[in-house]
Amino acid sequence: MKARILFIEPVLGTLAGDPEIAKEFILSKHPEGISNDEVEALTSDEALAKACTVFPRINGQPFIWDYQWKGFFKEAFLAFTMSDRYTQDSLKKVRLTKYLLKRTVDLMIFIKPRRAILDLNGGAVTWCERPLVGQTMRGERISLARSEELPEGTTCEIEISTMNQNLWPYIRDALDYGELKGMLQWRNSGKGRFVWEKVDE
Repeated sequence: MKARILFIEPVLGTLAGDPEIAKEFILSKHPEGISNDEVEALTSDEALAKACTVFPRINGQPFIWDYQWKGFFKEAFLAFTMSDRYTQDSLKKVRLTKYLLKRTVDLMIFIKPRRAILDLNGGAVTWCERPLVGQTMRGERISLARSEELPEGTTCEIEISTMNQNLWPYIRDALDYGELKGMLQWRNSGKGRFVWEKVDE
């Protein structure tokens, strides 16, 4: 199924602006190493502060990795396990319990292309700055976060396939969940919310 995504709220970049920090983070999650295309997508703009987050780019165009969409589906399915939308038995039949859903997404749901190019539709990349409040042993600490922000109206297209046809109702509902929760950084504030439509193939 091909889906056209329309972001109805601005969406924030998640990649560390400093390439060395980004490499270190990716390597910490993938001890087997990172691919050449992931390295090439890292920004090399030295003017970006280490606390900034940005979008990966190819030929200057921002994009979302396929695995970030998989992360979105995992979070949406987790929300389903906490809601009364589905019974636990119905989720168990398709292996979307809180203990199995990550493995199910990894093994059964596939996203193309590897890089979903983001079309700003005439909009411009801006910056979103906000305070981050954290509780530490020494009390409350406040820091400033700065992220690249793409405007509402940004679009992209992804193609979703699955080896378990019984997952389709859940996949469609997960995409609907994007209007409520959104994806990528600071989604709890409403950033990255989107609507979708099926694109005829």
